[in-house]
Amino acid sequence: MDFNVPLNDKFEITDDTRMKAAVPTIKKILADGGSVILMSHLGRPKDGPTDKYSLKHLVNHLVKLLDGATVKFAEDCVGEVAEKAAANLQAGEVLLLENLRFHKQEEKGDKAFAEQLSKLGDVYVNDAFGTAHRAHASTAVIAEYYPAEQRMFGLLMEAEVNNAEKVLHGAAAPFTAILGGAKVSDKILIIENLMEKANNIIIGGGMAYTFLKAQGKEIGNSLVENDKLELALDLLAKAKAKGVALILPSDSIAADKFAADANTQTVSNDNIPAGWMGLDVGPESVKTFSDVIAQSKTILWNGPMGVFEMEKFQNGTKSVADAIVKATASGAFSLVGGGDSVAAVNQFGLADKVSYVSTGGGAMLEYFEGKTLPGIAAIK
Repeated sequence: MDFNVPLNDKFEITDDTRMKAAVPTIKKILADGGSVILMSHLGRPKDGPTDKYSLKHLVNHLVKLLDGATVKFAEDCVGEVAEKAAANLQAGEVLLLENLRFHKQEEKGDKAFAEQLSKLGDVYVNDAFGTAHRAHASTAVIAEYYPAEQRMFGLLMEAEVNNAEKVLHGAAAPFTAILGGAKVSDKILIIENLMEKANNIIIGGGMAYTFLKAQGKEIGNSLVENDKLELALDLLAKAKAKGVALILPSDSIAADKFAADANTQTVSNDNIPAGWMGLDVGPESVKTFSDVIAQSKTILWNGPMGVFEMEKFQNGTKSVADAIVKATASGAFSLVGGGDSVAAVNQFGLADKVSYVSTGGGAMLEYFEGKTLPGIAAIK
């Protein structure tokens, strides 16, 4: 399971999306007469066991999500403590193991550690799509210690893989990919891979200004990766050669500083004034993007159009979300993935109005880059 959820300073869970996503698989196993041992990491503990990264903080909420089921906690994930707790587990009960990353062997993909984990249960179920791109002991290596018929995907993992496959290998045309976020460098591989599949690629967010500067436009103080200007031109040329429409924003909501109370003005992206920075796509861009989305049959959205966390700069992201919702209602298939896009559809209350919201940020990105994910390969 991927129970890597955010906690506040009182150890309260501030977003339980990932926990909720795992509930159907846990409930199914319990309903079928099994008991469940849960493995997960939380945060990135550097020096072994640390209270703030302990999974014990999740127990009470897990009981609630599982409608009052018995949830026991083991203060380690391997060794005598874990083995005893696993051996004493009764049908219908749940055992949550302590944070896997308290042991350095987890992230190293250590075989002996994976084998120790494997001895705790009879069947291995991987339901952690969020960590499927990591070849860690619990997410991939452990599968080697189970025969093929005793290792499988959970319901979440199955849904994630099926929905991603539908977009990557079964997309109805026109297929539009909407990519945002800060840096082109984070999205190079996904842009290149999607050029083989998509009809339209819409670019928003901070990464757009690197493309605009590469085209010789004045971008003021907007975010830019100066070492990626040639790459941006190369991507534009590739799109043209492949007949893919790579659509850049034509205007911006510009601010005089990076702050919620900044002064703003709507400007053309041909010439953003000196000292001003684009923090959202402007109304003309919103109209262009929305028109393309409206005509799409398959939509993939990864990354916001601007600094949507600040109210003055959320219109671009919200408008794109609204356009995707409208297209979905008209029969398009829409997949939203990547931490910030997911946060945005949740913030705007639109998560249940798109076809599928992915729980795996980095994993989904790597999947759409065309990489093999170790967590998926280990089961298949």
